[in-house]
Amino acid sequence: MDPTQTAAVAGAAMQHDLSMWALFLRADIIVKLVMLALIGASFWCWAIIFDKTLKIRQLTQRADQFEESFWSGGSLEELYDRIGSRPLDPMSSVFVAAMREWRRTAAKGLADRDLTRASLPQRIDRVMSVTLGREIELLERRLGFLASVGSTAPFIGLFGTVWGIMNSFESISATKNTSLAVVAPGISEALFATALGLVAAIPAVIAYNKISSDLDRYGKRLENFAGEFGAILSRQLEEKI
Repeated sequence: MDPTQTAAVAGAAMQHDLSMWALFLRADIIVKLVMLALIGASFWCWAIIFDKTLKIRQLTQRADQFEESFWSGGSLEELYDRIGSRPLDPMSSVFVAAMREWRRTAAKGLADRDLTRASLPQRIDRVMSVTLGREIELLERRLGFLASVGSTAPFIGLFGTVWGIMNSFESISATKNTSLAVVAPGISEALFATALGLVAAIPAVIAYNKISSDLDRYGKRLENFAGEFGAILSRQLEEKI
């Protein structure tokens, strides 16, 4: 078989090869860019999913350890000194913020004043609320990307599909051949873009809902702790009266 025939056979085999790699190689440059964008978005989504899942699991374990120390009956002052100025999880950060405000007031000798006793619980609650909001905001960072991919990836894939089908119709018009052998490769390339869009979108939507639910539960746990701790500090302040 001469080189020309060999090349023709290879070209025909490539034309009828419906593997994912062959579909990508035969695709139009616009469709290729769509496919690459969807693949990149999918990889980034999975990186976010693994990071957030491990982070939430780690924070839950640390919250369990902190609550065990907090409710053990030991001194809150000793617990504050042990945690220091670098808390490792949001619950510890809320605790440290409240204790820092408490200590600053006590250090200035204001805790015995009637006006301070009335305003200190409000300041402590405000400090814990600000700290809690900041920590939750940090935990929710990059979740918006999952939501964006989940809502837009199918439409991006559909754009690649429409573009690929338009190219297929142009090929049919140029070759004047409507046989399935001519149409199938181009249609397959186009539908491959839609498939990639769904591959990127479905895990992103599922993970966004799951992670958001886990963060909501964790946020409520922090709010409950802040409320209980605020009540403890208020009770201690009243006992000094």
